[in-house]
Amino acid sequence: MRELYPDPEKDWKPKIQRFLLESDSRFDDFLFQAGRWSRELYERFSMFMDRFHIGGWRRWVFIEPLSEGATMGLAGLVVLLTLAQSAFRETSDDDWLKKSELAVTFLDRFGNEIGSRGIKHNDSIPLEEFPDALIKATLATEDRRFYEHFGIDVPGTFRALLTNVRAGGVQQGGSSLSQQLAKNLFLTNERTIERKIKEAFLAIWLESRLTKNEILKLYLDRAYLGGGAFGVDAAAQFYFNKSARDVTLSEAAMLAGMFKAPTKYAPHINLPAARARANVVLDNLVEAGFMTEGQVFGARRNPATALDRRDDRAPNYFLDYAFDEVKKLVSAFPKSMTERVFLVRTSVDTGLQRVADTAVENLLRQYGRDYHASQAAIVVADLDGSVRAMVGGRDYTASQFNRATDALRQPGSSFKPYVYAAAVETGMKPTSIVVDGPVCIGNWCPHNYSGGYAGSMSLTQALTRSINTIAVKLSISIGNGNPKIGRAKIVSLARSMGLRTPLIDTPSLPIGAGEVTVLDHTVAYAAFPNAGMAVAPHALLEVRTGNGDVIWRFDRDGPKPRRVMTSQTALDMNMMMNKVTEEGTARRALIPGVRIAGKTGTTNAYRDAWFVGFSGNMVAGVWVGNDDYSSTNRMTGGSLPAMIWQAIMSYAHQGIEIKPLAGLPPAAAPPTPARNQVAANQAAGSATVLRPTLLTRRGTEVLIRIEHLMEDAGKALAAGPTVSELPVMGPAGTPTRSDAVASAANGSAVRGN
Repeated sequence: MRELYPDPEKDWKPKIQRFLLESDSRFDDFLFQAGRWSRELYERFSMFMDRFHIGGWRRWVFIEPLSEGATMGLAGLVVLLTLAQSAFRETSDDDWLKKSELAVTFLDRFGNEIGSRGIKHNDSIPLEEFPDALIKATLATEDRRFYEHFGIDVPGTFRALLTNVRAGGVQQGGSSLSQQLAKNLFLTNERTIERKIKEAFLAIWLESRLTKNEILKLYLDRAYLGGGAFGVDAAAQFYFNKSARDVTLSEAAMLAGMFKAPTKYAPHINLPAARARANVVLDNLVEAGFMTEGQVFGARRNPATALDRRDDRAPNYFLDYAFDEVKKLVSAFPKSMTERVFLVRTSVDTGLQRVADTAVENLLRQYGRDYHASQAAIVVADLDGSVRAMVGGRDYTASQFNRATDALRQPGSSFKPYVYAAAVETGMKPTSIVVDGPVCIGNWCPHNYSGGYAGSMSLTQALTRSINTIAVKLSISIGNGNPKIGRAKIVSLARSMGLRTPLIDTPSLPIGAGEVTVLDHTVAYAAFPNAGMAVAPHALLEVRTGNGDVIWRFDRDGPKPRRVMTSQTALDMNMMMNKVTEEGTARRALIPGVRIAGKTGTTNAYRDAWFVGFSGNMVAGVWVGNDDYSSTNRMTGGSLPAMIWQAIMSYAHQGIEIKPLAGLPPAAAPPTPARNQVAANQAAGSATVLRPTLLTRRGTEVLIRIEHLMEDAGKALAAGPTVSELPVMGPAGTPTRSDAVASAANGSAVRGN
């Protein structure tokens, strides 16, 4: 029975085995046939290619170089196409030809014009109306083969490279005029290979879309020529007070010479250098064959004389900071906002700004050599964060780097108020006893400036004497024995008060090993006189469009004060920091009749010296040091920085209502010299400076309120009366509707006062 009816569970196994063997044999046969076919194809291909075989010297002279060149060229083409993608993304804006940068006119806090920033294009002069001498001078100096190349002057580039190699430095630029325009329109001034490649692609792209004359016209209208002037017409107005249509050959040569380096060859910065550069342009005109030596002889003998545009009173560092604030503000506006021209009222006090500039220059000139200090940065601000004065360096024409907003320097002991405030927030009192003694965190053991230890003292005495070991011990105490937690709390408080720079967590953080900016560090201190309310630093008070419409006001749209510590903590800190100025390291900052508080700071090797202090009216910070981080000659925060601070703030507190410092009694009023006596002192050469009497803050707010009411009324009149606003006659003795509106407006104005 088992043979007639086999078990089905055993019958399927042989079938699977036969299927697998058959599949394996078929796969092996396929591999064999594929190999044979491949060999046959390769042999046929080899036989075919043998017909083209070239051996001997012909191969190494012709074939191999061509082959390698094709390979390398293909690889280079792939790389260039990759870079071209990023270059062409710069042209994604369809309105690139009409797009203009911001043009901002700045006013001081009292409404006086103080300067401008940005670009205001003037494309109104046709190319054919530019003087022939100006066009020839531009082409002879910047791109002689402009009308011959396709956007890149290959021979000119190689000639410039050869000249630079021979000279051992950059003597000639290899960029064509089209490349320079591409950089001006789409790129930055960074010196990288990537930018140069982008510049080349964009130059070819411009040549394919614009005529040569259109490119030349754009270049003349958009190039920066120093002094805030963009375009040759704006530059001619700035330097010679005339239209570009009317410039002479010598003036055209001076303008053309500034394309290369406007900040170096601008006549209001360096007239001899500008004239020397203009003479080089005249040489280029003769060398290029555009003019003869006889034609340029008169321009050589009678060089251009530019107007004296040196304005030492312009608050240029402040204007740069304010312009950055405008750009950030405009970038946050809705995309539907297409306005590019603005009128901005700022917070700067031009009188105080001049005194700050003068104090820095005079005191550095007097003491800088002895202390081996060459630079300083200052910020003076109201307690609401509005910046009244800013000094970003000793000389703006020599260096535009703003040390008040962009330089990161260690604050030293001026960082300790953040540590002490965090300690007071945890429950400590100014009278709490702390011990000055050895302390170590890991392998790091801080030492005091005096080199020894003073034992037990109050928290106030520790801050007054600026004891390093106690600041480190406080960081441990704030973290309940864990210094890392304590430092995190200190950093959190410092950030909430206004320090925006990264504060790296290191054991030495409590004694000022982090890095801060003068602006942030100064305005952060305003939380102390503000009874624990932190404010944001700002330069803008009001922004209007070109036609006068107010689109932003700080009092309405700006960030509001925020509480960062209890009012009692702030009062305790005011008392302790007042002791620093009256009994500690900052006695040189004292102002007769004004109660002040603050903290000095000195970093390792005397690289940085600080004094940041405040009164009931203002806060100010001073940093003094060197740009190259070299050590000073044992300069501390209580020396030159405190002296500069005192010179500025004593002037700032003249002619204003002196407000008491929260938590402290008012200072005794000193005998004030009569105005005629001060004038006599000034005539005799005394350093006493008389500050003109100013409106109080309240009075300024009243005037601004009246201005806003008048603007609203003017807009209402321009719009025309509505039905509800028409006069309504009432019975005798009853005011009409218009009288009621006027009465309400008057009442509103009184309430606003």
